[in-house]
Amino acid sequence: MAVTKTDLRQIHTGEGAPVQPSDLEWALPKLEKLLTNLRSVIRGKIEATQLIVVGLLCRNHVLIEDIPGVGKTMLAKALARSLGGSFIRIQFTSDLLPSDILGVSIYTQETGEFVFKPGPVFTNVLLADEINRTNPRTQSALLEAMNEGQVSVDGVTHDVDPPFMVIATQNPHDFYGTFPLPESQLDRFMLRIKLGYPDESTERGIIAAGGGDEALSHVRPVLQSDEVERLADITERIRVDDLLLDYLMDIVRESREDRSLSLGISPRGGIHMYRAVQAMALLKGRTYAIPDDLQSIAVSVLSHRVIPSGGQATVPGERRRLAESILRELLDRIPVPV
Repeated sequence: MAVTKTDLRQIHTGEGAPVQPSDLEWALPKLEKLLTNLRSVIRGKIEATQLIVVGLLCRNHVLIEDIPGVGKTMLAKALARSLGGSFIRIQFTSDLLPSDILGVSIYTQETGEFVFKPGPVFTNVLLADEINRTNPRTQSALLEAMNEGQVSVDGVTHDVDPPFMVIATQNPHDFYGTFPLPESQLDRFMLRIKLGYPDESTERGIIAAGGGDEALSHVRPVLQSDEVERLADITERIRVDDLLLDYLMDIVRESREDRSLSLGISPRGGIHMYRAVQAMALLKGRTYAIPDDLQSIAVSVLSHRVIPSGGQATVPGERRRLAESILRELLDRIPVPV
């Protein structure tokens, strides 16, 4: 399935009212408070905190992948506590079942009917902690909710109230007891975020403070659900010039023609890239997007969607590094619009 300029134009809401200075005057202080909350807990990780807010602005989902102990769960909790909606955390384990996530229909003798008991997926922010510690069948139980905002159980469809965001954490695939996420589920995540080790001075402060739990306990909501929806609406109205759209299309096409990749960027990947560019422009305080917005976020949006060619791609931990390297080379050789 090929993504075309027309496909991306269909998701562009430029037909609505353009973003006005008054929209920025309302939005930017809200976003600054949110980022301040996150950075009070996750110190020294400016890019990671910015990326998770991009996912929120795009009404989408984020995968935080890194080694244990660098703050993956803490970042997810900090975002959830900064929002006034509901939050549920699921610890994914090898014996977790799809019904443990979605819910189950229970027969009641009084009425002689089955009554649906909603599972933890019916929340505003769902933290899927260590998602790759459970089996692929249970992992896939989230697909419908992530993609369509609904859950089907026993032939009945139940809507998930917006805003709805899945923040999943996972350890690298070469760690014991992990199951790689299938490509179909990876493609549902708008962004893959890495935290990495903090620099020495920051880590010294974290150790002296006993970790981030104390800072997390002081985090208070700074956004309500209706404000999150308004921010998302403003994001969708950020202007993307035709030249920048052409640039995005060049990247998508080149990824499919590049022999070093056996799987290029999907149509959903192109749409997610488009939305992420709009969100980055808003975070920078602009009503329009520029090529820098795309370049700064491309690897985080696209690298988990492509598969490198060759035997090295099957080596645990190597696929991600290869994909990121190939995408950076691809970006370097495609002319940037002026």
